[in-house]
Amino acid sequence: MPYTTFKPTILNQKKTIMKMTRLLMAVAISVTLGFMGCSPKDTEIQAAVETKLKAEPDMSTVNVDVKDGVATIAGECKDEACKANCEQLAKDVKGVKTVINNLTVPPPPPPVVVAADDPLTQAVTDATKDFTTVTAAVADGVVTLTGEIKRRELPKLMKALNSLKPRKIENKLTIK
Repeated sequence: MPYTTFKPTILNQKKTIMKMTRLLMAVAISVTLGFMGCSPKDTEIQAAVETKLKAEPDMSTVNVDVKDGVATIAGECKDEACKANCEQLAKDVKGVKTVINNLTVPPPPPPVVVAADDPLTQAVTDATKDFTTVTAAVADGVVTLTGEIKRRELPKLMKALNSLKPRKIENKLTIK
């Protein structure tokens, strides 16, 4: 057989180029869809953030909303450390781009009011008048109890004294 060389015609070259172009387009579309399918959806991100936050006992009342990878956390935390921890836990979840922290921290409770000694002394005297074997002394808001008392009478006395809001009650009573 004689040796012949194959010379593609221009038409064959165009067909080959078209096939290659289609193949490259198909590969490009597949790669694009593959990357889009890899990123987590907002609902999945929200569920992951909620799961992570609810695992912490101080963060069970935190609400989460995610839109386009931006997590918004809202609710109440016991202190600033809890608030910062919530934000960091949300940031650590895969797919979270940024965190909007709308958490609030309640104000601290008001300080305990301690009664002044003079009115407190009078009130303690009135509270202990029915307990003849009990002696009470007041110094700097601290009530010191000495003497004897029956076990069944002790709760009544302690309730009366606690209602006066002393700084402290030192119970040195002998219980019968």
